[in-house]
Amino acid sequence: MLLYPKFYCKNIKEVDIEKLNENNIKGILLDVDNTLIDLDHKLLDGAVEWCKDLKEKNIKFCILSNSNNKEKIKKVSEALGIPYISFGTKPLKRGFKKASKILGLDFKNLAIIGDQIFTDVIGGNRCGIYTILVDPISSREMFITSIKRGLENKIINRYKKKLNEKKE
Repeated sequence: MLLYPKFYCKNIKEVDIEKLNENNIKGILLDVDNTLIDLDHKLLDGAVEWCKDLKEKNIKFCILSNSNNKEKIKKVSEALGIPYISFGTKPLKRGFKKASKILGLDFKNLAIIGDQIFTDVIGGNRCGIYTILVDPISSREMFITSIKRGLENKIINRYKKKLNEKKE
C-alpha cells in the first residue's frame, strides 16, 4: 500500500546492515527535519557514528530534504560527510531521481528513511524505493507538519495493527 512503509522503527539507529543486506539496499536517502535533527537543529545522538559505521560497510548516503534552508541542510551534510539535496519536492519523483543519480544506484537498491508518510513514504513507494518510517525525534514540529501529523498517526496505528495481525 502506498501509505505504508516497508519497515517501521524508533529512529535511524535501529536500521542495521543486516536489514539493509536482507533487502539488497546499497544506498540510503535521509530526511533531515525530525529524522536527523530537531527544531533546534540538534543532531540525533549517535547519528554520526551510525552513518560512519554503515559507510564503512559500503552503504552510500544522500540527504533528501524538502527544506529550502540550504545552510541547515549543508550543516547536517557536513557533519555526516554525505551529499545533500535541498528542496527535494517529496513526494514527487524529481528529488528521488536526482539522489539516485548522485549515488549511482537504481531505485531498487535504495532506501529512504524519514518521519513523514505524506512525503518520505509515499514518495519512496511511488519510486519503488524501500521505505523506512521512523518516529519523529521531537514532539515539536513545524506548523505545516503538525497539521498532517494527526492523520499520519491514524495511518500508523492502522499499519501497526496489521503488523500485529500478521504475527498472530
